Amino acid sequence: MLSSEFLAQFYGALMALAILVYAVLDGYDLGVGILLPLKEKEQTDTMIASIGPFWDANETWLVLAVGLALIAFPMAHSVILQALYLPVALMLLGLILRGVAFDFRAKAKTKYQDAWDVSFKVGSIITAFAQGFMLGLYVMSFEQSMQSYAFAMLSGFGVIAAYALIGSAWLIMKTNGQLQKNAIVWCTKSNLIAALGVISISIVNPLINDFVASKWFNINESLLLLPIPILCLALFVLLHCSLTRYSNVDNIKKSWAPFAIATCIFLLCFLGLLNSFYPYVVPNQLTIYESLADPSALTFMLYGVVMVVPAIIGYTLFSYRVFWGKTQALSYY
Repeated sequence: MLSSEFLAQFYGALMALAILVYAVLDGYDLGVGILLPLKEKEQTDTMIASIGPFWDANETWLVLAVGLALIAFPMAHSVILQALYLPVALMLLGLILRGVAFDFRAKAKTKYQDAWDVSFKVGSIITAFAQGFMLGLYVMSFEQSMQSYAFAMLSGFGVIAAYALIGSAWLIMKTNGQLQKNAIVWCTKSNLIAALGVISISIVNPLINDFVASKWFNINESLLLLPIPILCLALFVLLHCSLTRYSNVDNIKKSWAPFAIATCIFLLCFLGLLNSFYPYVVPNQLTIYESLADPSALTFMLYGVVMVVPAIIGYTLFSYRVFWGKTQALSYY
């Protein structure tokens, strides 16, 4: 049987990977839904087509992250779900609304398609806001106060902007013409809002959590951690400069660059958050070691994990390889 320490670190790292991949992959397709221009039918169809082959599979990573939390860290899962029951229900409502709208817009009569497009957009906004609200409460250590809920609300809008950022960067990469130009404008605006959101969380986090402050401002650890926000801010500036240059060019050669930069921003933000709270899985309450399930059961489950997770990764890479390139006109079969 493997040691409890190894199992806690392995399943904790795997859960962190699932959350990060979900934030990037489902983040961009939520962002596309948030940005849908409802009065531009052709552009809306193209935007839907750009995420059509991927959006459903992207949510697999959310299922994997929640499943790992339930099986590997049941105590933490119970505490987190109890604290976030309402926003989780709201997120599920948004996901259901997105799924129903995506399928029904393909089958509805033309006069009803606009209603389903609105539903898809609303579902995307609800899902993104709920996830941001949960993140805000998590950073505030699930504190029950007006300040905590106010910060969670701001975090909700911040995540909407972050998803709009990576969603618009995806559209720059996947589309051409007027829609690509519109995506550049959307990306420029959301880049500024997302940067302000990241700065706000970076300031509030150490102020309200002594544990986080001790890690970030400890002489030994700060040399390793402080480059993270500096690099993140530099990437926001680099993205803004790239978008400014793209706005004056008709034929963008490196259209993948904004999406790559946005992905790096997500990665750095996640690493900063992870470093802030590690080894806690529930801030200031439970560590990954304290909330670990029975080691013998997790050792047995490990054999399934090493087969299933590579299969998910392989399928994801294969699907993106097959559908790589610019988006074609939307069609249903």
